[in-house]
Amino acid sequence: MSAVPVSAEQSPQKAVIDRHGYLFGQKIAASMSPQFHQTIFNDLGWRWEQFRLDSADIPSFLQLLQDPKCFGSSVTMPNKVAIMEHLDEMTEECREVGACNTIYFRPEKDTPGGRRKLYGTNTDVVGVRESFYQNIEDPDRVFHNKPAMVIGGGGAARSAVYALWKWMRATQIYLVNRDQAEVDAVIRECKAKGYGDSLVHVATVEQAEALAAPGAIVACVPDFPPKTPEEKTARAVIETFLKKESKGAILEMCYNPTPYTELGAIAGREGWRVILGTEAMIWQGFEQSKLWTNLELKDLPVTKCKTMVAAKISEPSRL
Repeated sequence: MSAVPVSAEQSPQKAVIDRHGYLFGQKIAASMSPQFHQTIFNDLGWRWEQFRLDSADIPSFLQLLQDPKCFGSSVTMPNKVAIMEHLDEMTEECREVGACNTIYFRPEKDTPGGRRKLYGTNTDVVGVRESFYQNIEDPDRVFHNKPAMVIGGGGAARSAVYALWKWMRATQIYLVNRDQAEVDAVIRECKAKGYGDSLVHVATVEQAEALAAPGAIVACVPDFPPKTPEEKTARAVIETFLKKESKGAILEMCYNPTPYTELGAIAGREGWRVILGTEAMIWQGFEQSKLWTNLELKDLPVTKCKTMVAAKISEPSRL
């Protein structure tokens, strides 16, 4: 086995803890996941901890998961797709979105003395869903049985499409993105999995003007001002929808380094309800903790976790 990419001070063997888990990915130094879950474990009085595992070494990671004291792992880029072939079972969300962001165990299904089976799911889709249902008082009025819109063409956009189609009663889903090839890939993959027929690529302002306003928008792009012609066209399409008379809610998934984005500000000025991207992180995190702890949401410190996240995102402005 190759060297485990965990620092000595982070080693679960050296810490006085009962159970440990991982955040497995790269460029994860700024992730709030370990602190979020630590808030939960501390409130429960459990000596559990999630360690950052900055790596793409899947074979070593798979061996670490076999430790009986490991409760599971968050999985982030670039490992969300690559890990799937190593799972024993996966949920419908994981399979249909084509990405795994959470690994958990079901000891009652393991063979005594045998290898621990790995179960995978995708809680990002729950994060999108709950961001709306936990913040919008009247979903029937705001976004049920209306078109929706997804901005972007990556993994987060796929999770958003699935949540809007599966749970949020979107009648149609507009896709807006600077890259035609990315949009084509999303539509192709979603159609292959049975939920792509409602997707419509909106590429021009003229198209946007002719379409009904969306009730829910999920923005899955970085917070950069548009510079290229393609980016400027995509922004113009978005603003055309935002200026329509009917207003809804927009989830701005970008929250690093700040959840207060340029696109969110534009939407707010146009009268849209803006939901910060930290909400998606919070609600997908609770879904992970439910799987790892076998507790229900009512047993978890929701207010404490929200307070922690709010304090964390306010740090840059204080600095």
